[in-house]
This record gives sequence, structure tokens and C-alpha cells, in this order.
Amino acid sequence: MQSLENHFLIAMPSLQDPFFKHTVTYICEHNENGAMGLVVNHPIDVTVGELLDKIEIDNDKTTPAAAQHVFAGGPVHTDRGFVLHTPKLGYSSSQELSSDIMITTSKDVLASLTSTSCPEAFLITLGYAGWERGQLEKELLENSWLVIEADPAIIFNTPPEQRWEKAVQMLGIDAAQLSSQAGHA
Repeated sequence: MQSLENHFLIAMPSLQDPFFKHTVTYICEHNENGAMGLVVNHPIDVTVGELLDKIEIDNDKTTPAAAQHVFAGGPVHTDRGFVLHTPKLGYSSSQELSSDIMITTSKDVLASLTSTSCPEAFLITLGYAGWERGQLEKELLENSWLVIEADPAIIFNTPPEQRWEKAVQMLGIDAAQLSSQAGHA
């Protein structure tokens, strides 16, 4: 089995599940026991500043970071927050997922997001997408997903509404030419 960690799952047009329709999911973990990822292109109507207020973390509402939207990371444990961020020294609880992306659930990182000591770029999700053993592989065989190595620029530098199309373009495919019908030769 080839691990899909640090890859994007790009939802095919035929995937009509309301939570995953036109999503780009960053795979954080994938092994023989299953997979875990974060949807990176479904902003919700909550800003970082509002979320920090809700969990009682002081923050500076005047910063651009406080105005960023939080994302629906997946349908599992929507009460748990995850922060994908660019590498920064000093975050002992952050785990390196690639040379360009780290993940944490730690409050010390959350507390720094609207300060001058914040990471260069970050994205907060509530919840995650999870697959049991063999489930993701089955979905791949059913043509539910396209897979490509993750590009941090899509996560951190591309407007959310353009992430799906940009991820598809990384494959050299025009998104308009993707069929919603799955075919098997």
C-alpha cells in the first residue's frame, strides 16, 4: 500500500455527498488502519477571531489573521480544531507533515495566530475527514477521488473558491472536461 500522506484528494464531480462535493482534502495520515484528512476549501461563517473568543483565547481583532475564515475540515469530531501552518520554530506540539506544512491542535499556536509571532500562513479547520481500513482505497477504485501530491500554495495562497479547480489543473486537466459519470474500461 502506498501512503497518500501529504497528498490532496480532489473530489470527482460524480461525488455528490453534500460534505465532500467539490472538495480538496489534505491527507495528514494514511496507513494500513485508515486515513485522516482535512478539507481545505469549505470556509464556514466563523472567523479566526470569533473562534478564539469562543475558546477564551485573547486575540487582536485588528489583524488580518483574525478576519480569516475557519474551515469545515470534515464531518468527524466537528468540535475539534486543527491548525495547518507553515513551519515555525518554537511550536513543540506541532507535527511536521512535510517540509512546508505542519499540524497542531495546541492552544499555544492558536494563541499566537493574531500576534507578530504567528506562522507565515495557517488554516484552521473544525472537524476532520476519516476513513476506516480499506475504505479510502475502495473509494479510489470507485473513481470518487483524484489524487495528487499536495501543494502548500493551494492551501495557503489560493482563495478557497478556487482551490478545487487549481488542484485539478495541477493534474493537467481542465476541470470543465471532468465527467460526472464514472467509467470503467
